[in-house]
Amino acid sequence: MDGKHPKLQPKTPVPSDIEVSQDIVNEVGLLPIEDVAREAGLLPEEVIPWGIAKAKIHLKTTLDRLSDQPDGNYIVCTGINPTPLGEGKSTTTIGLAQALGAILGKKSFACIRQPSQGPTFGIKGGAAGGGYAQVVPMEEFNLHLTGDIHAITAANNLLAAAIDTRMFHEDSQSDEALYKRLCLANGKPFNAIMKKRLAKLGIDTNKSPEDLTAEERSKFARLDFDKSTITWQRVLDTCDRHLRGVTVGCGSKETIQPRGTVKGETPREQHSRETGFDITVASEIMAVLALAKDLPDLREKLGSMVVGYSKSAEPITADDLGCGGALTVLMKDALLPTMMQTVERTPVMVHAGPFANIAIGNSSIVADRLALKLAGEDGYVVTEAGFGADIGMEKFFNIKCRESGLKPKCAVIVATVRALKMHGGGPPVSAGKPLAKEYTEENIPLVVEGCANLCKHIENAKKFGVQVVVAINQFKSDTAAEMEAIRKASMDAGAYDAVVSNHWAEGGKGAEALGRAVIAACEAGKSEDFRYLYDLELPIRSKIEIISKEIYGADGVDFSETALQQMAQYETSGFGKLPICIAKTQYSFSCDAAAKGVPTGFRISVREIRSCVGAGFLYPICGDIMTIPGLPTRPGFYDVDIDTETGAVIGLF
Repeated sequence: MDGKHPKLQPKTPVPSDIEVSQDIVNEVGLLPIEDVAREAGLLPEEVIPWGIAKAKIHLKTTLDRLSDQPDGNYIVCTGINPTPLGEGKSTTTIGLAQALGAILGKKSFACIRQPSQGPTFGIKGGAAGGGYAQVVPMEEFNLHLTGDIHAITAANNLLAAAIDTRMFHEDSQSDEALYKRLCLANGKPFNAIMKKRLAKLGIDTNKSPEDLTAEERSKFARLDFDKSTITWQRVLDTCDRHLRGVTVGCGSKETIQPRGTVKGETPREQHSRETGFDITVASEIMAVLALAKDLPDLREKLGSMVVGYSKSAEPITADDLGCGGALTVLMKDALLPTMMQTVERTPVMVHAGPFANIAIGNSSIVADRLALKLAGEDGYVVTEAGFGADIGMEKFFNIKCRESGLKPKCAVIVATVRALKMHGGGPPVSAGKPLAKEYTEENIPLVVEGCANLCKHIENAKKFGVQVVVAINQFKSDTAAEMEAIRKASMDAGAYDAVVSNHWAEGGKGAEALGRAVIAACEAGKSEDFRYLYDLELPIRSKIEIISKEIYGADGVDFSETALQQMAQYETSGFGKLPICIAKTQYSFSCDAAAKGVPTGFRISVREIRSCVGAGFLYPICGDIMTIPGLPTRPGFYDVDIDTETGAVIGLF
């Protein structure tokens, strides 16, 4: 770096994450985001600055310009089954990108997810990385960013409102009255979204609204929801267990005169129903954002989202409700990836933020594709897959890569002495409680026993035809003997390499050996060796069983009666060839969060299967996993405040 932008020198002991972030701003200064973008290979007209630290990137014009550019080396960063404290997967993603770019002189990008406000103010904290391997300013990264999650919340809840409003009007109006209000009252011809429904129903799209027969008018106007099949829920980007089950339509104005009854003779009925909330990052719209390839694809995916079924078992989509275009308008800016910088001023693409335990757990296809083109043939893109490799990595390979067509060469699996001791039989690890002495003192037998969990993840990754590098994320209490035990177990399990990395304390320099190992692994790997775990043509049940047996090590799968009915309905509706996105605990290969190491003799229990037809996958929910988390007794927000003199954020972690 030049004198205008000197490098931040690591301090000992390492300050808090937010102090490191603020040291960058106050001591050495951020690199203006326009300069970060220019050094990354972007033209000024392709960059939309969002203050000094962030920028949205024009998607189509940039990708069109770079269409002939060869892709860089594609690397996924994943991990073992973590403790509730996290094992530094985001930190390793950033540290590795810093090592590749700032230390080894390669063109490199990190691609990570936007953090949810839920864990930021709950247990886990933010997701900017940590120490001297983080995205800065971390408070801007963790709070609001460029508003993409808010856009998803708005779009999701607009569709939820459209569902309940449509049922409200259908339950109180005749077919002809509905049709008149939908199609005749404004005197306009059918618009594009209406013509799409006409085509779906087999009605001539050249007809005018006045020309439809009575039967055609009824078919067009009445969606006729089977309310028991509605899976679309409202969302909020906050951990709030009290919204898991709610009743809507309880207000005094939400009453109807039931269709076909006489006013005054039949009492009005309350138009209420039981539903619930999910956390925003579990919304199908978040998954659509992560998997959309461009604006036309975003529009198609949003319009195709199935929210429920009619009484005749026909799928009802967002476009059937007339909502797909409005959803796309709300999401059009969110489709543009956000660029930020690391502590060492290497570029970061931040885009989408689905959880891995209850969603696909990966950042967006468009962010990865953009970074790969900007990196070029000799460059490197490190993209993060959430939680353990059994869920985040599996979904990255089988869903995200299948949708994008991109082929990774290397998987980096992050392991820690702490987590492996837990998997080896150590005491429970809980957020907010001191670690037991087993975790702060050398205990090689626990580490060796726990390495079985790591070895199973290595075995799983190799099934996809990629090279595997283990990143041993060093904590200050780890001993050389403990880390060597991890290295030996990794190499015996077939890893390409296993390297100690101390990027949290030392930044990119601390991950230099990891960077060299990844470069060598990419040189040894071949994109054409990459393969998927299962064939999409298989029945839904078979695909779920393959994942459960091959990746989790289960003996089999048990399906509830509800799940069996849903599978049959999806097969009948033509959704049987979609990939599978299993929602389950991140803390174990099994559905039991307390089952550590490599459990055996267990079965996976599927209680329901939701369809994410727009995003392009089916979503089995296993065990007792919740789609909106709760808050602990002492949430993280207790420590967050603001310096009212300077405006600086305090206590964010």
